[in-house]
Amino acid sequence: MQDDDPIRILKQETLCADGFELKKIRFSQRRRDGAVQEETREVYFNGGGAAVLLYNPAKRAVLLTRQFRIGARLAGHDGFVIEVPAGMLDDADPGERARAELCEETGFRGHGLRKVIEFFPNPSSLTETVHCYLGEYGERDRKNIGGGKREEGEDIEVLEIDVDDALRRVKEGGIQDAKTVILLQFLREELQQRNCAPL
Repeated sequence: MQDDDPIRILKQETLCADGFELKKIRFSQRRRDGAVQEETREVYFNGGGAAVLLYNPAKRAVLLTRQFRIGARLAGHDGFVIEVPAGMLDDADPGERARAELCEETGFRGHGLRKVIEFFPNPSSLTETVHCYLGEYGERDRKNIGGGKREEGEDIEVLEIDVDDALRRVKEGGIQDAKTVILLQFLREELQQRNCAPL
């Protein structure tokens, strides 16, 4: 740690290590006015993830999924969330993980994948960074029926949705998953640049 670093980690305590680690972190922060304060936060060390949105130019459709998410249910949603295919990196290359999750969840391989953004979904309490990709698909890219891995408890419905409808659902609250909203906005910008602007 450099002497000019305003943050100093004072103590780390593991609260739970079932899967990823949940730690209590005590740190000091030198404020901009020079005063030093101490804070304690709980941080979930859940690694990184990769997400991918595929677009079909011929159909003007996107490939999404719907699956149950307990966090959304506990927050008052019904828990069945529409989102892009995604998964934890588990030490894999983000691009490789995006392609693997895509095929497992939707049954499509896709082509022309390119990374568009990397972001922190909740930097105050997660260490996770999400790597986001856009790509295209057609029927020739179908490899299987998708649906996820049953042995991992996945029961994933594959959705092919008109891109204008998907963007409308974002505005109306039908799509609330952050990585999905971000990727749909990136796709919208690309389509506008191609002069086929959706809503």
